[in-house]
Amino acid sequence: MKKLIAFAGMLFSGICFAQYPNKPITTVVGFAPGGGTDTVSRIVAKTLGDQLGQQVLTDNRAGAGGNIATDFVVRAPADGYTLYLANVGAIAVNPHLLPLHYDPLTDLAPITMAVVFPNLVVVQPSVPANTLAEFIKLARDNPGKYTYGSSGIGGAGHLAGELLKMMAKVDLVHVPFKGGGPAMQAMLGGQIHSYFATPVAAGPHVKAGKVKALATTGPKRDPFMADVPTVAESGYQGYQATNWYGYYAPAKTPKDILERLNREIVKALNSAEVKDLLGKQGLEAAPGTPEQLAAFGKSEFDTWGKVVKEAGIKPQ
Repeated sequence: MKKLIAFAGMLFSGICFAQYPNKPITTVVGFAPGGGTDTVSRIVAKTLGDQLGQQVLTDNRAGAGGNIATDFVVRAPADGYTLYLANVGAIAVNPHLLPLHYDPLTDLAPITMAVVFPNLVVVQPSVPANTLAEFIKLARDNPGKYTYGSSGIGGAGHLAGELLKMMAKVDLVHVPFKGGGPAMQAMLGGQIHSYFATPVAAGPHVKAGKVKALATTGPKRDPFMADVPTVAESGYQGYQATNWYGYYAPAKTPKDILERLNREIVKALNSAEVKDLLGKQGLEAAPGTPEQLAAFGKSEFDTWGKVVKEAGIKPQ
């Protein structure tokens, strides 16, 4: 009898998996429309939906540096119909800022990395600086006058800015926004002097001459902006601050569903259409295994925890 029940359970599980997905899937994004995570989510969604035979929607739940979105996904049914395109802040930074009821390293199931990329240090055309060194000198000569924006407290842009402030010993005033889109609009509107922006948010405006790119924050030059030096090349050796977006699901999502999602999302990221669309945004796909994303997330968690503590970053 027990064997019959076990067999029935396995059969039922197999039938359920075979039927997955039988309704639309939602990818939750922790920032407002128009920013980097939102753009990547929508680029991948169409191809992924075509592969799965179901619509893949993007749900923007902005606020609290991604905590609102993370909390929503952690509490969502673990059935494969709620995904999370998380950034470095949500996974590796926010737990160091606030007492959270969840642990993103254990309460979320990694699926695959999506993209890894540097931020761009951009300034308004009116700022009298054409290099990072010139901008740092301006800021040093006018402590507290110059501002820098980011997509939110604890996000990759915020941390990149704080790390530069620490290494350059300069007083820049941080102005957080609820996503890359609003931050870029503030930049274009003259409300902030500089912005640690994603290539998605700033790239088109750099090419149009609406903002000036002074440096990139990665370990090497961005292939999409090869003429822009890194922060390390600009006089701050050892500086490195990358941004990344990875796909996650609620922790108890069945393994067979996670494995299928990994295969399908990796396939979508490797497709010519998605690669082309990401490339137009200055991004390069970086798909991998769940184990690779888990290890990378833990490493980032440890690294940025130290920066949060040393910089004294506090939530607002």
